Amino acid sequence: MSSYANSGSPHSLGLLYSAFTSYCGFRVNSGEYKLMGLAPYGEPRYVDQILEHVAHVNDDGSLRLDLRYFDFIAGRRMVNRRFGELFGGPPREPESSLDQRVCDIARSIQEVTERVVLAAAATARDLTGEPNLVLAGGVALNCVANGKLRDAELFDNIWVQPAANDAGSALGCALWAYHHVLEHPRAVLPDAMAGSLLGPAFEPDVVAAGLEAAGRPFERIPDADERSRRVASLLADGKVVAVFQGRMEFGPRALGNRSILADPRDPSMQRTLNLRIKQRESFRPFAPRCSPSTPPTGSASTSPART
Repeated sequence: MSSYANSGSPHSLGLLYSAFTSYCGFRVNSGEYKLMGLAPYGEPRYVDQILEHVAHVNDDGSLRLDLRYFDFIAGRRMVNRRFGELFGGPPREPESSLDQRVCDIARSIQEVTERVVLAAAATARDLTGEPNLVLAGGVALNCVANGKLRDAELFDNIWVQPAANDAGSALGCALWAYHHVLEHPRAVLPDAMAGSLLGPAFEPDVVAAGLEAAGRPFERIPDADERSRRVASLLADGKVVAVFQGRMEFGPRALGNRSILADPRDPSMQRTLNLRIKQRESFRPFAPRCSPSTPPTGSASTSPART
C-alpha cells in the first residue's frame, strides 16, 4: 500500500527543499540558499531516486511526498533513517567538510525544484491565460529556478515579491488590515512598493555622527561625479567598496541601496568577498550586475553581493 496522500499540506515543494537542506547540513528556513549555491558543483545523479521514491510530481506541477522518508510531522527532524539509506548515508554534520555526494544531492533537488516550478507555471498559464506572473512564498526566492522560468518565456512579465519568505507575511497582514478591516480603497500605482525600498534611511549628518562616535575616519565628497570617480578608482585598484544610500531594501536580497561593489575581473575576488568580507562558505555565489554598456579599458564593472 502506497503512503502517498492527496496533494496539499504537508506535500509542499518548500518542505521538500528544506528536507534536503537539513540533510545536507544546513539550517532549515535559513540555509536553503546555501543548498542552491552548492548545486552547480554537483551532478543530478539522484533525480530519479527523488522522483521514484521521495516525491511524486504530476504533470501539472503538483506533488505528493512519500511520508515514510520524513520525520517533520511527528518528530523534530526533517528526514529519518530511511531517507539516509536511500541517499547513501546519514545527514551531513553542520560545518563539516563537503564531499561530492552532498554536491550531487544539492544539484539533484535543485533540478527537481526547477521542473516543478516550470510545470506549475505552465499549468497556471494554461488555466488563466494571463500573460503576467507574480511569485511569492519561500520557493520564489530560488533565483536559479526563476531564471529558468524566465528563459522558458511562458509569461510576458514575471514579478517576484522581494520578501517572498515568511517576512513578506507581515506586509500582507498590514495590507489586509488596511483594505479589508479599515476598508480603504485599493489604488493601482506604478510601483506601490517603491522598488522594495521600504526600510529606514539615514541622513548624511546622522551617518557622520555614527562614524565619529565609533572613532572611524571618513571624508565627505559632496560632488557626485567626483564621488563616482573615486569609487571607480578604488575598484580598479582591487579594493572593495560598500554602498549605503537611500532607504533600505525590504527582503533578503541586496538590490542596490545596500550592496558590496568589487571588480569581477580579479579571479580571487569571489574568495575575498566570501571569506574576508561576508565571512561565509567559499562556494557561495554572487549575482554580478554590470553596466549595460561594456566598460572602457581600465574601468571596473561592479558586482553587488547578495546572500
